Amino acid sequence: MEQNNYQGALQKKLNSGFNAASTAEEVIKGINLAGQTAIVTGGNTGIGLETVKTLAAAGAHVIVPARDIVKAKRNLEGIENVTIEEMDLMQPESIHSFAQKFINTGRSLHLLINNAGIMWVPLRRDIRGYESQLATNYLALFQLTAGLWPALKKADGARVVNVSSGGHKFSDFNFEDPNFLNREYETLLGYGQSKTAVNLFSLEFDNRAKAYNVRSYSLCPGAVGETELSREAPIDLFQKLGFSDAEGNILPEVAASLKTIPQGAATSIWAATSPLLNHIGGVYCEHVDIAEINENMAVTGGIATYSLDKSNVQKLWKLTEQLTGITFDVR
Repeated sequence: MEQNNYQGALQKKLNSGFNAASTAEEVIKGINLAGQTAIVTGGNTGIGLETVKTLAAAGAHVIVPARDIVKAKRNLEGIENVTIEEMDLMQPESIHSFAQKFINTGRSLHLLINNAGIMWVPLRRDIRGYESQLATNYLALFQLTAGLWPALKKADGARVVNVSSGGHKFSDFNFEDPNFLNREYETLLGYGQSKTAVNLFSLEFDNRAKAYNVRSYSLCPGAVGETELSREAPIDLFQKLGFSDAEGNILPEVAASLKTIPQGAATSIWAATSPLLNHIGGVYCEHVDIAEINENMAVTGGIATYSLDKSNVQKLWKLTEQLTGITFDVR
């Protein structure tokens, strides 16, 4: 009987041959994706854009759903094997329309890269009243994966790659008040619980989907410079975290530790394509390998076991179905 990753039972390095400095181009070398279809959310900027370029160059047809079509067309111009479609992750009906349009094509979906996310944002709510980081980073991911499930199953060998973050250590999932209705909003707590939710979902979805030859992974891309993730971040927050000086300038030692965008996309590409993962799923990856357990919240890297807890996993799945109104019956 194949083992599952509850409590991090499978969180052990595979010695992949890559490391934190490896790039997406290095990871994809020798892999041919001709005939495969991929969907990459957030694929028109940052590590998502690099992910799209890498998959397309390897022969995959890549679909990029985007809220801002004009921006997407501009950023993706000249890249072959790419189709742009409209979708807004803060609008549940938009997610439903996109997924249904793809299902209606009758095509198989070999790779779903749930890359899009937001961070450092002030308190906002979607039309349901849900906190925006929870809605965008997790609930939208759940809805999109559920909507595309028939196409994933049809591929008979699909992978779902969910971009999480080492920031899951900012917070466990708060089942009592996930939407900050009765507690003070702190942006990093909202971000942390949304990424913990991504890890929990990735584990449980893999457990349910592997019988249909669909595997799921979550990952930390690393601290990456030159992305749009921090565009709304207040300077004092960077100062509080020790990232910048009193004038708001990023400290040299912090800047030197940041990954490039090609390095940041490497773990997504590895999780999506590596033969080393053909018979393992539900794991959290970083630096182009499976991450190890690290309960020290003050130390970066690794994964906290509350992010892989069996009782949390099952509780969250049920709550998510209630919040989204979607019964995700994986069969």
